[in-house]
Amino acid sequence: YDDCSSYTNTYNANEYFSNMRNFKENYTKGFTLVELMAVLVILGILATIVGRNIDPVIQRANFEKIKADLATTSESLEMYRFNEFTYPSTSQGLDALIFPHSELKNPLLYPEGGYLDAMPKDPWGRDYIYEYPGRRSAKFDLYTLGADGLEGGSGKDADVGNWMQQ
Repeated sequence: YDDCSSYTNTYNANEYFSNMRNFKENYTKGFTLVELMAVLVILGILATIVGRNIDPVIQRANFEKIKADLATTSESLEMYRFNEFTYPSTSQGLDALIFPHSELKNPLLYPEGGYLDAMPKDPWGRDYIYEYPGRRSAKFDLYTLGADGLEGGSGKDADVGNWMQQ
């Protein structure tokens, strides 16, 4: 009988369940593929809901930035006109508000740092378009072509200009 003891399991019940618990802990760490897919689907649904709710806020922020840029640049153009008795030509463009050009009538009145520190960009990273004399406004046209960068459009692709603020 002494030889048989080497082939039999001599654990009592407490030792057996203790070992099974350790076995389960070692092999059940992690997530199944189904659990990961369920989490990804839930995250996708949440991202869609958040994205749809944030889009109008972003459009409103873009519109407000355009309005602020147009107001600041229009003020600078008015100061330029006050000193030079005319607005910059279309060919001189808005650069005339930052750098003095050779055609200034009153070069001594040109501010040392220019009328603007830097040329603002529209929310899509493009320069604002300046035209003098204006086609849509009595003074000058200052506008952006919207998100698509093409003339016309509606919604976020609509042209926004100083003629809308008058």
